[in-house]
Amino acid sequence: MSKTLFTVSALGFLLAGGMGVAQAAPDWGKVPSKKITVFYPGVSPMEWVTKGVEHGGARALKKGETCAGCHDEETADMGKKIVSGEKIEPHPIKGKAGSIPVTVQAAYDATNVYLRFQWKDPAASGGEKMDKDNSVKLAVMLEGNKVDMADQVGCWATCHQDARTMPSAKDDKKTKYVTGGSLASGKFYDLIQFRSGKGAKPMDGYVADKRVMEGGKALVSADGKKAGDNWTVVFTRKLAGGDGDIAMQAGKAYNFGFAIHDDHTAGRYHHVSLGYTLGLDAKADITAVKQ
Repeated sequence: MSKTLFTVSALGFLLAGGMGVAQAAPDWGKVPSKKITVFYPGVSPMEWVTKGVEHGGARALKKGETCAGCHDEETADMGKKIVSGEKIEPHPIKGKAGSIPVTVQAAYDATNVYLRFQWKDPAASGGEKMDKDNSVKLAVMLEGNKVDMADQVGCWATCHQDARTMPSAKDDKKTKYVTGGSLASGKFYDLIQFRSGKGAKPMDGYVADKRVMEGGKALVSADGKKAGDNWTVVFTRKLAGGDGDIAMQAGKAYNFGFAIHDDHTAGRYHHVSLGYTLGLDAKADITAVKQ
């Protein structure tokens, strides 16, 4: 079996907060896991999600229900239908996987929270290499219960029909954003990203009135390893917050979602999760256990 190791900020993984104190990684064998299937979303921005004429779940959202509550068990079927071009995708990529099952685990200690993702890399589609430097990227968004509808729609609150890679976009610089978002108000998503390219550094930013990929201080490391066709990516993130970083603490739950760009894709051509919750020894879809 061939093995490829991508290590980003390996020293940071061993040192908690740069204080020179060795920080042991979690014993993942003692951490519960949850299987989450990320799927290809096509052109389904927030405006589509909330428009009842096109999306039948819009009525359920108005009643306070969540996307995951309706679709958690059918994401693979949704992705298969969308990736084929049958629904809400005007430019399908031939051979692209409709979904990817991912095993997710979370743990924390007095200083950091650790997030681990494992999945089997889908077969390459042979499509355009949009990001030639990175065959895989994995992004995580965390939200502190302040963005409107974040607890229902997850990361979709940052995805809009006027974003630059959407078919109807008129501004090629328009990125993800939160309506009414700002760091001052606390209405933002904390964003961290692993990149597989040789020497590529991880991204630590946020999405408020626009997406910013740098400036965060909470991310300690983002390490990825590929063994055969199987990927393992581990994020180590400080609990403490700062500008663009939400502060996390035991007994609390946060809105959580993630996305994988496989096969050198970029922009909206990714696989995304529905919105879930991440709790630190708190009731949530994914519970980070203390070690």
